[in-house]
Amino acid sequence: MKDLQQRIEDHIITLSQFTATPGKGTTRLTYSREDLQAREYIKGKMIEYGLQVKEDGLGNIFGKLEGTVKDAPSVLIGSHFDSVPNGGAYDGQAGVVAGLEVAALFAKNNIKPKYPLEVIAMIEEEGSRFGGGLMGSRGIVGLLSEEEFKNLTDKDGISTVEAMAEIGLDSSLPKKRNPKTIKAFLEMHIEQGPILEEKGIPIGMVEAIVGLVQLEVTVEGQAGHAGTTPMDRRSDALVAAAKMVAEFPELTIGEGEGTVITTGRLNVFPNGANVIPDKVVYTVDIRSRKEEHVLSLVGKVKDLVDSYNDNGIKTSVEQQLFVQPKAMNTEIISLFKESCSQLDLPYCSINSGAGHDAMVFSDYTDVGMLFIPSKAGLSHCPEEWSDSKDIANAVHILYEAAKKLTGTE
Repeated sequence: MKDLQQRIEDHIITLSQFTATPGKGTTRLTYSREDLQAREYIKGKMIEYGLQVKEDGLGNIFGKLEGTVKDAPSVLIGSHFDSVPNGGAYDGQAGVVAGLEVAALFAKNNIKPKYPLEVIAMIEEEGSRFGGGLMGSRGIVGLLSEEEFKNLTDKDGISTVEAMAEIGLDSSLPKKRNPKTIKAFLEMHIEQGPILEEKGIPIGMVEAIVGLVQLEVTVEGQAGHAGTTPMDRRSDALVAAAKMVAEFPELTIGEGEGTVITTGRLNVFPNGANVIPDKVVYTVDIRSRKEEHVLSLVGKVKDLVDSYNDNGIKTSVEQQLFVQPKAMNTEIISLFKESCSQLDLPYCSINSGAGHDAMVFSDYTDVGMLFIPSKAGLSHCPEEWSDSKDIANAVHILYEAAKKLTGTE
């Protein structure tokens, strides 16, 4: 157990060094130099653990332990390795590390599975560079078309294809995967909340993941000189946008079911200190455990934004992502619980308020997800931390489940 914990800590420390903001958290945007560094490390470990490595046309990484049954579907295990700006060292990458260590246990114990085991490290779950989020998993299952993928650009106008080429990735490789090649998907993730730590419970059995919508709102006005344009003659896009954003929290009142709304990204144009803004583009993130509350809030946001179309202000709303609330597979949850009983590990049922790649796969295959505690419930910040002992516990649970799902027991 101590050797496993040490390897986990070594992985986490090494991956955390691949950041564009040293000393200020993990910033590893998709197809960046830091992405390439992490990518090479992950592929190197996959090879070291006896896996056959390949990448798809999105840049997702797969490390496969072939099964004895010809053309059998694979049990996938892993998470994402991109980050939010100035994020933590555990969100996503802890799940990739867990997948690697499950493969290491297969190799150590010389296990030859009937069904293949594939460790997977996915790109752009956060949506920090190209927006929307869950891009790696959505591309795998075919929810992101080739045209949509090629048309995505970052804030600097760099396309996905250009960014991939910059770090030597081949965007012409196949992206969509036949669902028949996937037997199950397992993901471990930090909780990103305080429940497990406050209860003193090391494992959370994820029963369901909230539904979410991400909108992009564009507000257009008229640029002008900050000193010579009278206040009553202005069409200030930023003032209009700020008023809208300030009203959003009130829209959630009465919705219930953990419904939340967040404006997390706001870009102002032309972004000059002495220029009246003529355009603002911002995001709206809506989440709830019930789909009707998500849809209700989307309608309220669109109505509110539309009400500002006046006095030289023009608005529009584009939906970038919509994912329904998802239930996890009960049979895999039962496997996890059996493993916890065998390992004498306390656990509790929990719902996820954050979106994960697991929710995308759940429409196409059997999915199981585990949470481990987050210190003080903190995430998406440099202070994010989880205990390597908890990750090691999750690795053992995943290992036991993977053995059963790959037909070795």
